[in-house]
Amino acid sequence: MKRSKHDVVYLKFLEQYFIIFRQHLVVIQVISRLTICNREHKATGHEIPEALLDEVMNVSRAFFCLPIEEKQKYTNLIDGKEFKLEGYGNDRVASDDQILDWSDRLYLLVQPEGQRNLALWPETPASFREVLHEFTTQCKRVANHILRAMAELLELDEDYFVSQFDEKAITFARFNYYPQCSRPDLVFGIKPHSDGSVMTILLPDKDVGGLQVLRDGEWVDVPTIPHTLLVNLGDGMEIMSNGTFKSPVHRVVTNAGKERLSVAMFYALDPERELGPAAGLIDEERPRLYKTVKTKDYLAVLFETFAKGKRAIDWAKV
Repeated sequence: MKRSKHDVVYLKFLEQYFIIFRQHLVVIQVISRLTICNREHKATGHEIPEALLDEVMNVSRAFFCLPIEEKQKYTNLIDGKEFKLEGYGNDRVASDDQILDWSDRLYLLVQPEGQRNLALWPETPASFREVLHEFTTQCKRVANHILRAMAELLELDEDYFVSQFDEKAITFARFNYYPQCSRPDLVFGIKPHSDGSVMTILLPDKDVGGLQVLRDGEWVDVPTIPHTLLVNLGDGMEIMSNGTFKSPVHRVVTNAGKERLSVAMFYALDPERELGPAAGLIDEERPRLYKTVKTKDYLAVLFETFAKGKRAIDWAKV
């Protein structure tokens, strides 16, 4: 397989990997059975100013520190009962015996811009909306850069993946707050899962770890590196690449002594668009591994299975 001109994403992508971007230097964390090896590449990093990344975390913290009455103005419950995806609160409760996550979250659609529900975008702190808009713009640039590099790595047209994201493609921002937990042995910050997106870009807490990835049956800590972006491939990319790229199972563990914040950007196709393996990746030697389904149908299954601690991608397999 030829080497991509995008060194930023040239790695053994056939395994389960996270890509961790410094601002001007890329550090690729190779997660293996025995150890975590760092491979540094002199390449352009995410190039998002550290001041913006700090401000994203500052407005996130300021929001979650608001009185509960203020945060409830943006609740994800209709009349206190019916769950909706966007807004502030917790994830959907699917059953009485469901294990709940030890976290609060604010979930907002940020793209397409014309579909933003600004009534759910906090007015406090005052800079929240401006900061989120700028962060959304910057992350989209990073996402497109990665998608082009991945397409080239698969010897597809460079714009193959980018072209799947038309003007109706959706991006959600999720602000996560994990309070201190006196019994971290009993509860997760987020239960084990894989992302249903095509790609997720995460801004992790620069001081407190907690994210773990499942590797060969063992949970491995993902290192905390200040001012980095963590790129996680989702189920959508595993399907589109016909299983070449993997959507890793990961979780967040709680901390008895410290709270933790993170902000994630989830990139998905237009809900009405079909999600399936690229035709150029299916042949006699590489049989089709996944069905072609509508994105909205896959996401509906995802939210059902996530609540139950199961994986939606099993539903999409041939």
